[in-house]
Formats: sequence, C-alpha cells, structure tokens
Amino acid sequence: MRAPDLATGFIHLGHSDQGGRPDAMQVQYWREHVYVGHLFNSGFSVIDVSSPREPRTVGFHPAPENTWNIHLQAADDLLLVIHAKDLWKQFDVEQSYYTGSVGSRLQQSTKDWSAGVAVYDISDAATPRQISFLPVEGVGVHRLWFPGGRYAYASVLSEGFTDYVFKIIDLHDPAKPSFIGEYWLPGMNSAAGEAPGWDEDKWRYALHHAIIDGDTAYASWRDGGLALLDISDRRRPRQISYRNWSPPFGGGTHTALPLPGRGLLVVADEATADDLADGLKHVWVFDVREPENPISIATFPTPDEDDYAHKGRHFGPHNLHENRPGSFVSEEIVFATYQNAGVRAYDLSDPFQPVQVAAFVPGQPDRVIDPRPGGKPVVQTADVYVRDDGVTFTTDYNGGLDVLQYTGETR
Repeated sequence: MRAPDLATGFIHLGHSDQGGRPDAMQVQYWREHVYVGHLFNSGFSVIDVSSPREPRTVGFHPAPENTWNIHLQAADDLLLVIHAKDLWKQFDVEQSYYTGSVGSRLQQSTKDWSAGVAVYDISDAATPRQISFLPVEGVGVHRLWFPGGRYAYASVLSEGFTDYVFKIIDLHDPAKPSFIGEYWLPGMNSAAGEAPGWDEDKWRYALHHAIIDGDTAYASWRDGGLALLDISDRRRPRQISYRNWSPPFGGGTHTALPLPGRGLLVVADEATADDLADGLKHVWVFDVREPENPISIATFPTPDEDDYAHKGRHFGPHNLHENRPGSFVSEEIVFATYQNAGVRAYDLSDPFQPVQVAAFVPGQPDRVIDPRPGGKPVVQTADVYVRDDGVTFTTDYNGGLDVLQYTGETR
C-alpha cells in the first residue's frame, strides 16, 4: 500500500489493484462487497471489503467485445451494469470524445458492441448472476441512477438522437425491464427533424446522469448545463427549469446532488482536459427552494496545497458521493473527487461559504494503465462512495481502489 501524498481527515486503511486490473471507474457498495466498473479492462470486478484493511478481489466479469461496463448501480439485491460502445476505441484522443455530439458522429458505425443494461441478482454478493438484459438500438447506456424500488433512471444514446438523453426504466419485474418515459433537450432528436441550437463543433450537449429525489430529477447535461425535471408521471417527464453557464464557464456538468431538506443542490462540473485546457472547473452550490428558479450562491474552495494545475493529467472535479440510501447521508458534509487532487470533504453548514474539512491524495500509481496519448503515472481519483460508518471507497483509473476512514479531523 503506497503512502498517500496527503491525508487529513481521512485514515488510509487499505488498497486493491483489483486482481491486476487497477483501472477503476464507478464504485458501488452492497453487503460487504464493492463492484467496480473498469475503464480500459472491459468488464467489472467484485471485491470483498468485509475487512477494509484487506480488500480481496473475488471475481471479474468480462464485457462483450468492444463494450464498456464502466458504470453500475447496486440496490435491492440487484446490480445494474451499463453496456455501451467502448468509445476510447473510437476516440483515442480524449478531448475528441468531449467535443461535439457523439451520436451524430457515430451514425454510420457498424455495430460490433453490446448496448443496453444488464441486470444481475446479487443476493449472493460475491457472485452476480445475470437475470435479464434491456437492449438499446444505438450506442448504448452511459450511467444509471437506481437507489432501489421500481424505477431506474438512465442516460441513453439510441438511434435518432445526437447524444445521451434521459430515460426511465421500469423494474417492476427485474427479469423483464422496459423503458417507459424519456426527456431530451430541444435539438437532440434528429430523427424528428430537430436541429441543435448550439455549436456542435465545440460543445457537447449530452446527459451524463440524473439523481432523483421524490418526483424531481436533477439532470446534468455536460456542456448543456442543468435541468430540473418533474417525473411525477414517469411516462411523461417535463422540464421545471433549466440553467446553463457554459459559456462563459467551460461546461462538463457531471453530477447534481440534491440536499432536499435544505433546498440546496450541489453541482459538479467535470474537468475533462489535461493541464486545465478546458479552464478551471468548479463545484457549485445552488439554492433550489424555488425549483423554477435555481440560483447559484457559492462554489467549493479549489484545492491549493500543491501545484495541481501543473501536476499532469486532469485537475478539477469529477464526481460526488451521491447520498445513496444506506450510505453516509448528510446535508452538511459533501464529498467530491478532484482527479489529480484526490478526494475532498466539505462542510456546508454555511452554504454561502463551504469549508474543506478533509482531503486524501493517493501516492503516484505504480504504472500507467491508461493507453491514450498523454498517459502519465498521475493519480486520477474518479469516484467516491462513503459507507454509513465513514468507511470510504475511492477509485482511480490508473491506481485501483483505496479504502479510507473518514474522521473529519483536520489536525
């Protein structure tokens, strides 16, 4: 276990190279196991974390050829795993993936990948057993939100759309899932004759994913900004409000986390380019007490203990701990990953002045897994999941899984 570059408010408990596949993207926890989607080793891994100091890889599930399984969700003894075209084989230069409409550029592609959502039974957490598959005609599914219950929510790129849009999945019978409702930003439905109202050579309007609270979906649209959706009728989502701050800011809106008891929304814009080439990105705090009129009131402090802008690869936000049921749920403490600046915890007791209360930056990875041009042995902390007892799982697509204990202490 390599020594961290920085650890304050976190204790480093353990590390896993995930059975020799340390390229870790999204992480989910269920019944003393974590499930990790791989960014380059197509498939997902299962890791036993019953002993947080000694995480043990117990399974690897390969994806079909040319297919991504980078995102997944675990709840109610079900694991939902996305299937989509492995876009790093299409866009080996990373920035080309983030620029312009993916669907428009892949219209003529010969389909040689799997697209849709695989549903697994994880009542035996160590051994997922696939029970169904919901197919998509098109590029596939990027990310899901499934905290349990009847419905899951997906970003889906199907034929006829410029990029990923919002779709609702009915899991009333997990062996027979179905899509029942959808929403897209005007201009995305090219099959219906819509034309983008944005510069497709520069900006990418695409749903990353939405987090749901009650009958409201908080949807992040990359360079397309933020939309609040009324989903009280799951078959007919409708827009409540819309905001986009790109330009003048650099886009990449990734995650919108509601803090419903306080009427707040925390929104992370993903840093998608090396060496701040897409500008300094922020985590924003919005007041959404009036959902029709979201107002930005603050940004999180930017990490500054090191010269992260020149450390290499991406510096800036990626994802947030999403307050999933059963996890560490707080409306005052928010966890955010900052790629080459590790993971941070912020106190939002005063939402106008967020304060950092903990930080963990892993040491340099042992090797470079990322095959894309510009790969360097630099930490790129991607995702974070915090258990209800403060045990924290973070991923890095070169460095694997780190297990931490959040203490909140800053000494």
